[in-house]
Amino acid sequence: MSNDRVSQEDSKNELSVHSQRTAGESTLPSTEIPSINIAQDGAGDVTSEEDRPPPLPPRPKMVDAHRRVSNVVAAGLPSPQHPARPRLQATATTALSRTDIHTQSYQDGSRETYAASKQASPPTKSWGGWGSVRHLKIHDGDETASIRSSVPTLGTGGDVESLLGGFLGYEQASVSNILERQLQEAGLEELDDSKDDEVLEDFDREFDEVGAGDDKNIDEEKLLAQWKSKRKHFLILSSAGKPVYTRHGDDNLISGYIGIIQTIISFYESAQDQLRGFTAGSARFVIMSQGPLYLVAVSKLSESAAQLRVQLEALYMQILSTLTLPNLTHLFSNRPSTDLRRPLKGTEPLLSALADSFTRGSFSTLFSALECLKIRKAHREVINNTLLQKRCESLLYGLVVAGGRLVSVVRPRRHSLHPSDLQLIFNMLFEAEGVKAGGGENWIPLCLPGFNRNGYLYMYVSFLDGQDKDRTECQESKASRHDEIAVVLISANKESFYDLRNMRDTVVEELEKNSSMSLIKNAVEKGRYAATDIVPGTVLHHFIYKSRANVQFTMPSYEPHFTTLKARRKLLSLYHTVHANVHAKNAHLNVQHCISRTSVSLAWITPIFELYCVAGPNSSRNALAQSANKVVQWARREEERIFIIGGAVRFFQIA
Repeated sequence: MSNDRVSQEDSKNELSVHSQRTAGESTLPSTEIPSINIAQDGAGDVTSEEDRPPPLPPRPKMVDAHRRVSNVVAAGLPSPQHPARPRLQATATTALSRTDIHTQSYQDGSRETYAASKQASPPTKSWGGWGSVRHLKIHDGDETASIRSSVPTLGTGGDVESLLGGFLGYEQASVSNILERQLQEAGLEELDDSKDDEVLEDFDREFDEVGAGDDKNIDEEKLLAQWKSKRKHFLILSSAGKPVYTRHGDDNLISGYIGIIQTIISFYESAQDQLRGFTAGSARFVIMSQGPLYLVAVSKLSESAAQLRVQLEALYMQILSTLTLPNLTHLFSNRPSTDLRRPLKGTEPLLSALADSFTRGSFSTLFSALECLKIRKAHREVINNTLLQKRCESLLYGLVVAGGRLVSVVRPRRHSLHPSDLQLIFNMLFEAEGVKAGGGENWIPLCLPGFNRNGYLYMYVSFLDGQDKDRTECQESKASRHDEIAVVLISANKESFYDLRNMRDTVVEELEKNSSMSLIKNAVEKGRYAATDIVPGTVLHHFIYKSRANVQFTMPSYEPHFTTLKARRKLLSLYHTVHANVHAKNAHLNVQHCISRTSVSLAWITPIFELYCVAGPNSSRNALAQSANKVVQWARREEERIFIIGGAVRFFQIA
């Protein structure tokens, strides 16, 4: 009995010694003894013996193992190899592991609790690190190094898996295996693309003007038939029913339809309701109200209501870029029946060019991202440094644009150009005829609504000879206009024209001197890469890889599968369909695999990137998954070649 008492006293003393150590010196994690209040930094012990809970018995195996390791280290011998002790969770939970129990919330407010996996994987990285540049590794070894927007399947587990419903696997799992597993979970969805062939019949004539041709005495019924045959219409009217803009037809042709639309909208507004859209036959109607304006889209193409609404928003931004929001509000506040066509006179080509780009298919609008010219990291840094070194004090933004893609940008710190603003600039430079037809130099007052919709900025545009072609040929060919190189300098000072012109001269001279201009020309002449250049022997015909953090995308060439206008529009319709399905409000899967009569498509959405792939109709699921995996790996390696990471930053604040 006396020996047992001595043993109990020794155990109490040993536990007391361990309890008074600091958190960094404790051999047992604090979560193992949650009921014991341990004094921190010598602040004191528990106040009374009655309040102190009974001590936990020591764990002889762990204590003895700790003593053996301490003795070995003190003797200077190599420590023995023991099985690694599993890390314990530091936060309280009622689950056995963080990946055991999940709760799924649905749109109707209901919730469902379920078990995700019987295996538990220790958390390796916190979810807060994804998408933050300071948590990413920068490799300076070679030209292909980049800030790694790592595929989240390669180093994340634990609680992140519960957030993505099984997309993020264990640390040793490969992207290909995880994608294949999600493909099996997603199943196969069949798409009927036979209607696209009917809708896109004679699509080349979609952009012909109504009533154009040799017959000038065409009757009204034929004009109306031509107008109705158009696959897509954009109409803008005021709240008083005044027509503002239409892509097809004139006032005499559309006045009756404008009145019908205004009557329907007013009926819903009188009932304290807002009409957002409806479907009539094969046509989808989408209506958007913006202050005193109603914008209407009518489409027979494969586009969702949300996608059409984004296009209407871009048209509204085009109007604001001409008038600014205060001017637009002032015009209608004084006179609600104002005819807005007079203030907008001369901007119809810009609206029509933007509308036609939506009808042909705009990747930038669909994915709300920007495409950059693919050049080496070191070459882009030389261009960025040139813009910074040669900048003038009045410069706000500086852009070098080539082939319809962004090469370099200089911007203020903490201020980036919104993709919608860049789309307006690109539309003005490469789609509309006015700016290029005015010569190689232009000075344009412009409102960038994404930056500030209340005032004007002033844009200096200078086109350079990007190709050694005849000037007449360049003006006749629309494709060649996308081969032009332009320097765009933006300032808030309307008196800075000569300063920006001098900056343009010095920048171009320096780019010629350091051979950057020839590198840009070569990259434009080379064009986009082929899908087979990325993945030799791939089944992919086309793909879109979007970096969500950088709001930029990259894609291969259309050739050889999508060389005609109809084939490209059909490709865009397929992208519209899978994009709408995977981004639907009730969508619960991150991967969608679709098959149709003419193609097989894949959509893969993660917090870091979005990938959309299109392959031939006989492509297998495994081949599609392997090609998608290789595209992701390539994009990670080439990130600073295909994307602009940060750009050239001026370190000053905008008041």
